[in-house]
Amino acid sequence: MIAEQLIANNNTGTVTKSYKADKRTENPKRSIAKSISWRIIGTLDTILISWIVTGTLSVAFSIGVVELFTKMILYFFHERIWNKISWGR
Repeated sequence: MIAEQLIANNNTGTVTKSYKADKRTENPKRSIAKSISWRIIGTLDTILISWIVTGTLSVAFSIGVVELFTKMILYFFHERIWNKISWGR
């Protein structure tokens, strides 16, 4: 969706100020819901893999809970670093 917006903006020379002005963009609430659902899927995947590798469900859940928080923290700092990089803007 972001790529489509960039292409559309480059072709028309217009700048979209908000998601409401351009119906092709996504409502922020939808983005948040998608982020949460994706994080749940990722954590369940980690728990399943950990269970298969360790054979212990309690250890797998422990790994999954730790992974849930560490991935969110790492992603936050990843985004902050990328906001400082001007390449591709």
